[in-house]
Amino acid sequence: MNRIGGVEMETRWEIKRYSDDCKEEWDGFVRESRNGTFLFMRGYMDYHADRFADFSLMAYRDGRLHALLPAHCTATEFCSHRGLTYGGVVTDEKMTAALMLGLFGEIFRYLRTYTSVVKWIYSPVPYIYARYPSEEDLYALYRFGARLSGRKVSTVIPSAAAWGFSTLRKRKVRCALREGLSIRQDDDFTSFWAVLEGNLMERHQSRPVHTLEEIMLLHRRFPQQILLYRVCRAAERTVAGCVLYVTERVVHVQYIGSTPEGRAYGAVDLLFHHLIHETYKDVSYFDMGTSVEEGGRVLNEGLIFQKEGFGGRAVVYDTYEMEV
Repeated sequence: MNRIGGVEMETRWEIKRYSDDCKEEWDGFVRESRNGTFLFMRGYMDYHADRFADFSLMAYRDGRLHALLPAHCTATEFCSHRGLTYGGVVTDEKMTAALMLGLFGEIFRYLRTYTSVVKWIYSPVPYIYARYPSEEDLYALYRFGARLSGRKVSTVIPSAAAWGFSTLRKRKVRCALREGLSIRQDDDFTSFWAVLEGNLMERHQSRPVHTLEEIMLLHRRFPQQILLYRVCRAAERTVAGCVLYVTERVVHVQYIGSTPEGRAYGAVDLLFHHLIHETYKDVSYFDMGTSVEEGGRVLNEGLIFQKEGFGGRAVVYDTYEMEV
């Protein structure tokens, strides 16, 4: 038996770094995994390969692939891929708590042997995305002395048991209907991106993580998973909209934006009422995104108040750190 971080384990894992010739095997595993989403498909991960030095790992036992870890390296850090919203160990049905402890130990051994990193930064997949319970990694993090270093709070609605809108949000929906606002699901990312960029710059002095060209590329690669909904007034004029990332169990709001006109007439309220109570009423969770700044240390109370008015409550997106 070997001992790492106070954990005894038998060396039974083989760790291999991902390379392009493994794409088919990698993607096939993600499709069949119990907690993977399309964000882990190489067509999504590799669109920004020029910005991140990919160091994703593939873990085998007895010659069979049993786990993936989407990741990249800097000079000193091994990180759950920062080009993704989350990025913990992706597992199959064979993973157990004991096996995960062994896998973590083998990853530590691999990093000490083949890299000069001194820190492992880990962002687990939130439980709402898993098709079957998959929190063996959270136990391993505890056993290996991980420190919680970041926590973002997202507002999530369990669609089948949604509490409903607050009185204020209902009033805004009625206002939008009186003004004749309409909702369209189409591919006009150009008109929405102008709204989004103006919104983010005006209110937060920031820009979208993706450029217009990047989000259109990803939509072409994942046309059923990355969808645009626009709210229009006076025929085609976009006054609000959102980009959704649709997975098997979760509809995640990746981007949302509104013009001052859209805000005045309740365009976002109408849009969310349509999405939550009609289009995606049978999806397990509707995730409206995070409402924090500075990595979670500051809560945007105005933003989360609006989201909670739609019936959502908190699910956290965590980040942990471990010394290598």
